[in-house]
Amino acid sequence: MSSGADVSLVTVGRRGPAAVLTLDSPANRNALSRALVEQLHAALTGAMADDGVRAVVLTGAGPVFCSGADLKEQRAGAAPGAVGLPEVLTLLLEGPKPVVARVNGAARAGGLGLIAACDLAVGPAGASFGFSEVRIGVAPAVIAVPCLRRMDPRAARELFLTGETFDGVRAQQAGLLDRAVADGELDATVDALVESLGRGAPEALAVTKRLLRELPGDDLQEDFRRMAAVSAERFASAEAREGIAALLGKRRPSWAAAGS
Repeated sequence: MSSGADVSLVTVGRRGPAAVLTLDSPANRNALSRALVEQLHAALTGAMADDGVRAVVLTGAGPVFCSGADLKEQRAGAAPGAVGLPEVLTLLLEGPKPVVARVNGAARAGGLGLIAACDLAVGPAGASFGFSEVRIGVAPAVIAVPCLRRMDPRAARELFLTGETFDGVRAQQAGLLDRAVADGELDATVDALVESLGRGAPEALAVTKRLLRELPGDDLQEDFRRMAAVSAERFASAEAREGIAALLGKRRPSWAAAGS
């Protein structure tokens, strides 16, 4: 598939309160070409800035979620793009809105990095996963940043070093997936997660993403000091005033997404 800017490799849709970003390059198994990475970064940036979007769902077209780096581009020595995988992973990790990975099928290498950088991840129990880097003479370097933040260290050690493939059940046990489900349950599970996320206040979700990323720190008392300040700020916020009033009044908060 051409990597020209005129070819759409990432499609953007809506599903309830969520923006759905689909890696749409099935001809090369949704490989992370320079063009796809740039388009994914642009789509994520737009979704994170859209006040009408409460969560983001990241998925793939066809039977594969993402096969990792575009090896044909790598072999040809393609020049780096304006943005690369580190920028995409950073946006997934640090963006203010929760991101759910809807892992529609197999994933390899860089595709696992995308999954690990999402806040929640759901995939088929029978899907195939693998850190295949060592088997082609490279290392899972960039994706180790999100993967080692998410996965059980012992599982990561074995799977990184052996390059063996594993299924969704093992992916859940290793911490890569939050839920490994039957094929027919994928959409219902993702929809339920999005619905639950839509019940959260937008600013509160962003703050919660940040504390999940930052804690634990190096010093216990410093963690308590910082989090006491965060707690006080949140209880004084307009979102909290509305949320508490809604709870006591047995009504839906004004900031809850429609249908949540």
